Amino acid sequence: MQTSMLSHDLHKEFPELSDKIHTLKTGNAHFARLFEQYGTLDNNIVKAEEGISPMEDLALEALKKERLKLKDDLYHMLKAH
Repeated sequence: MQTSMLSHDLHKEFPELSDKIHTLKTGNAHFARLFEQYGTLDNNIVKAEEGISPMEDLALEALKKERLKLKDDLYHMLKAH
């Protein structure tokens, strides 16, 4: 799990859904794949924002939009469960 203050880790974003996150991660392959993609994007964004892996502003914004779309998809799956 991320420790950076810049992280948008789903457990941090939706602490009230932590049990559902765990259940879907272990029981739903599609959710698990999206969750993994979300985590990878979040890590890449945090590294860019912390200056560890600098990138162009437009590239960073594209990653943030992709992360937001995945977060929305994951949230809808969590609420539907």
